[in-house]
Amino acid sequence: MILEMTRPVQGGLRQERKLEVTSNHLANADTAGFKKDVVSFDKLFKAKLNTDLTQAGVKHTGNPLDIALTDEGFFKVDTAAGVRYTRNGAFSLNSQGVLVDQNGDAVLGQGGPITIDAAVVDINAAGEIRGDGAIIDQLDIVTFGDLEKLQKEGVNNFVYTGNGEDEVAPVNVAVAQGSIELSGVKPVEEMVNMIDHHRMYETFQKMMMTFDEVDGKAINSLGKLQ
Repeated sequence: MILEMTRPVQGGLRQERKLEVTSNHLANADTAGFKKDVVSFDKLFKAKLNTDLTQAGVKHTGNPLDIALTDEGFFKVDTAAGVRYTRNGAFSLNSQGVLVDQNGDAVLGQGGPITIDAAVVDINAAGEIRGDGAIIDQLDIVTFGDLEKLQKEGVNNFVYTGNGEDEVAPVNVAVAQGSIELSGVKPVEEMVNMIDHHRMYETFQKMMMTFDEVDGKAINSLGKLQ
């Protein structure tokens, strides 16, 4: 009976992991630039997460410091743990006039952290930043030949696990000022997934209870025979 019990336990654990991932998706349905995860399992039933980097929709905000990538590539930000990559372009200026992300980390340009001291900021499709008509810097937008080496860190950042020299300039760079890339999550789809995962989890739970009851009856019957 132990073998029979193992199968629903493994199935229940898989559904539990899927529920965790789906819950995280729903929690970030409104997070700019968020990319959802796809859960898979190896032969040992160990969960593996692969990030779906599919381009999401773009929303116009009118904020000149909101920047969306409408094609390939990632922004670079300078964090306390090192350079990280993101698609979330909801930027702002800190008290020193440095362009920062929502975590307060500096957004990197070709010349390092970008400092803006201008009343009017224009950013063209190539990521070139102009302040009051003068060129300030250009956003350092990069990509990688092997995107599978990008791993999520937190909600929106990615860390590259390969060699940092693998950075390359995207073939297609398309920057939209005054806009942000929406979350890659479709709430209705995730709600349907949540219901399906929950139902499957309950099914495996009932199977475990059934096997447990059968084991209990077998033990009691054996005791009476003795």
